[in-house]
Amino acid sequence: MKNEITTTTSQPIGMFDNLTDMTCFDNAQRMAKALMSSPIVPKEYSGNIGSTLIAIEMATRLHVSPLTVMQNLHIIHGRPSWSSQFIISAINACGRFKPLRYEKTDTSCRAWTTDSEGERLEGPMVTLEMAKAEGWSTKNGSKWKTMPELMLMYRSASMFGRLYAPDVLMGMYDEHENRDIGPAAGEKEVNTNDLSAEIMGEDEPQIQEEVSEIKEEVVDIFEGEIMPANQNQEVI
Repeated sequence: MKNEITTTTSQPIGMFDNLTDMTCFDNAQRMAKALMSSPIVPKEYSGNIGSTLIAIEMATRLHVSPLTVMQNLHIIHGRPSWSSQFIISAINACGRFKPLRYEKTDTSCRAWTTDSEGERLEGPMVTLEMAKAEGWSTKNGSKWKTMPELMLMYRSASMFGRLYAPDVLMGMYDEHENRDIGPAAGEKEVNTNDLSAEIMGEDEPQIQEEVSEIKEEVVDIFEGEIMPANQNQEVI
């Protein structure tokens, strides 16, 4: 008699692609608790289950690890922003294009590549004159003053992405663009590199206490599958 092979289906890596499903949502919360209690995640996510859940959902949509999203998604003037390096790597890894190339001079740069059919795709030309006219290079602490060549490449890659792969960027600008754009009219300027006080506010002691309790209950998400939460388990 022939041996019969029985296969079992487990939840794929993209198990959190539908957070409207309660089982997915429960599992995502359990993972979020583990991630937000880790000392290696960016401080914007430490003790912040809501932001961590959003990072998990975005990671599922982009097919990358949640930690990758957390390390590369920044809040600049209240707007979510990708790091420039992430934008370039996401475009290169999406499978639609050859790796990005750059057509450069001392004062300008254009990102370009070819698609799967060999057609050349060109992004807008970015120039130092443009940076000056838009006010990007005149802001205090602007990287345009100290590393213009790198900023030209970053900005041209970001503009290419918004033209040809807006879904990969999920409609978001890169962090340098949002810094150059500045806060909205009437919005108070904040130190975007240190948002922990703004996130926690007066509730910081309570949040820290809750995080300590979560650390005692957290499971090791890197060993085996994350099973659905017990129906009687309280969901936070």
